[in-house]
Amino acid sequence: MKLDPTDLYKIANMEMPFGKYKGRILLDLPEAYISWFSREGWPAGELGRLLAQLYDIKINGLSHLIAPLRNKLPPSPSA
Repeated sequence: MKLDPTDLYKIANMEMPFGKYKGRILLDLPEAYISWFSREGWPAGELGRLLAQLYDIKINGLSHLIAPLRNKLPPSPSA
């Protein structure tokens, strides 16, 4: 899976748009909830892609590397 660096900012700042954890920042979703999606199927579109990346981050214990990106904007693309 190719990782877009701006996805890390989205994972650290985007709110879950539905379900039990609606309004919670993706990075703060419980690992068990993300694991459930990995078994049952990812949502369509960008959210599913971000949750799949978050799953890899969480199962590898790398959440602490993403946490500093909270409340920050991704760098602007170079011209």
